[in-house]
Order: sequence, then structure tokens, then C-alpha cells
Amino acid sequence: MAIRFAVIGIDHRHIYDLVGGLLEAGAQCAGYCPSTSDPGVLAGLRERFPRLKPVDDARRLLDDPEIDLVCCAAVPDERAAIAITAMRNGKDVMVDKPGMTSFDQLAAVERAVHETGRIFSICFSERFLVPATQVAARLIDEGAIGRVIQTVGLGPHRLNAAIRPAWFFEPSRFGGILVDIASHQIDQFLFFTGSEDATIVASTIGNFAHPQVPGFQDFGEVLLRSDKAAGYVRVDWFTPDGLSTWGDGRLTLLGTEGTIELRKYVDIAGRPGTDHVFLVDRKGTRHIDASGEPLQYFRRFLADMRDRTAMAQAHVFTVMRLALEAQEHAGRVPPYNVRASASAA
Repeated sequence: MAIRFAVIGIDHRHIYDLVGGLLEAGAQCAGYCPSTSDPGVLAGLRERFPRLKPVDDARRLLDDPEIDLVCCAAVPDERAAIAITAMRNGKDVMVDKPGMTSFDQLAAVERAVHETGRIFSICFSERFLVPATQVAARLIDEGAIGRVIQTVGLGPHRLNAAIRPAWFFEPSRFGGILVDIASHQIDQFLFFTGSEDATIVASTIGNFAHPQVPGFQDFGEVLLRSDKAAGYVRVDWFTPDGLSTWGDGRLTLLGTEGTIELRKYVDIAGRPGTDHVFLVDRKGTRHIDASGEPLQYFRRFLADMRDRTAMAQAHVFTVMRLALEAQEHAGRVPPYNVRASASAA
């Protein structure tokens, strides 16, 4: 029997990936709650999935015993509460990153998982939904570059300020740039280095170019270390409009016997398309087109729901704890006053 899921929390466009991936993997959508802070996201969901059924009251979906799973891309500070309610109603949960925005929310979600035995998964899309990372993982498993001893993860994004809802510029709602975006790169550091935990050595946040929203953070960086490797993360909202996509996301994996670089979304001024993998080892250099590599996350998630094969929860919670620690202890770069600097010059 197919797994049935409900959609609660339609505030970020990542909901399209969650719904599409679950449907492609064979799950059935029992309905969605149309409540949203961004009508454009709701319109996009209806356009992409016109056969899905709206259910005005989310409580009806939560109370339905025939619904197995709730997927959610609500405003980030609302995701934990939705997930906890769903788990305490006997449902597994898949949320967009970040799964929570505070240490209190993290503790509450961990407690709910422990007490209910339900699955709580955060879809770290920059790993789970990028074919290039699947290829890189396989190459590393095959020993292509030896043991991974460092990762450098870059996550630039285009701001598109005009289409962002108000909560997007409020750190208390989105968690801060290191929680919201750098959780991706922290996830990849732990995964590719085989680290169960890590230490935040240093972190920085800043607002260099958006004085009109002083609480906003347009730049962040993290230096982290585990007992196996070191890592560096840089995230920002400075993707130029001239780039053909929303961001030139990159990941470099340094191994004891070679390197792998992922140009996930674009090879600037080079090969067309996405998912470029560059391998350098003792034999030479090689480019791998990973765009046709099948994604596994959604099928594996549904299999785990059916088999209850103890999906690792510790990794998800460790990623978010590290992101929250990096955010809480980050040094702040003084805002850059463009007008004053120009006058001084």
C-alpha cells in the first residue's frame, strides 16, 4: 500500500521539491493546507500540482489516521511545532531546512522523536537533491581520493529581495544565515568526512550591503573541526544578476590521494548544464557529467518508513546543533557603509 502524505506549511519554494520527490517515489498526497505567508508559493504549488486537494483546516490532516507522513516548508520558526504535533499524532515528518531555529526547538523535537518513535528528517537539498553529490559519495566510497581530510563548502544565493516575504528579513523567524543556509554545508562536512560530531572553531556573520534591513545577515562563514577532518563554510546573498542561476554552489573535497570539486548548479563560462564533478588523482584530471545520476533520498525515506530500519536521527540533530552554535557565537562584521567609503575615497 502506498504511503500517504499531507502538506502543511507552504511558505518556501522548497515545498515543490518535497512534494515532487515524494510523488515521483510513489507516495500519494492526501491533501494540503493552503495557509501561507507567501501567496506566490501557494500559486506555484497549485500550478505545478493541479490535482492535489486543498484541505482548509490543517487539524483535519493531522487527525487523519490514514495519513502516514507530513511534509513541511513553513516559516522556519514554525517548523518544529508542526513537526512535533505531527509526530504526536502518529506521523513521520519531512521538513525543509532548517528544521528548527532555536536550541529550545531542537530539544523539543529530539524529545518528541524519543517519546513517539517517529521519523524526523530534514531535507538538506544541497546534498539529497543534487546528483553531483551522489556521484561524489560513490567516488569516495570507491577510494578515488583516499580519506577526506577537509571540505570547503560555498553557498552563494541571489537575494531577489522584491519577492521575499517579510519574515525572510527577520532573524528570529529564519534563524540567521548560518542556521538557514550553512546547515547545508555542515551536513556535507559531517557526511563526506565520516564525522559523527564537530567543534565550531570560529564563525562570523555580517550585513555588508543592506542597511535598510539592519537585522538581516547577507554574509556568514564557519570554521569547524572534527576528530577526522577540518572544514570551511561561506554563505552569502551576493549572487550577481548576471549569473544564469540562483547561485554558484561549490564543494571541494580534499583527500589524502586527490581532490573532488563539485560545481553543482553552473560551470561559469564553461560547460552547459548542472552537476559538474571534477576529479583530480594520481592518474590525471577528469570531468564527470553527473546530471543523469538518479536521486535516492525520497525512495530511501519511504523505504525507511515502511521497514522502520532505524534511520539515523543523530546526524540531523548534530547538524542543527552545530548550526545553532555557530550562529549564537558568531562574531559580527561591522556593516559596510558604502556612502561613507565613497566619500572617503
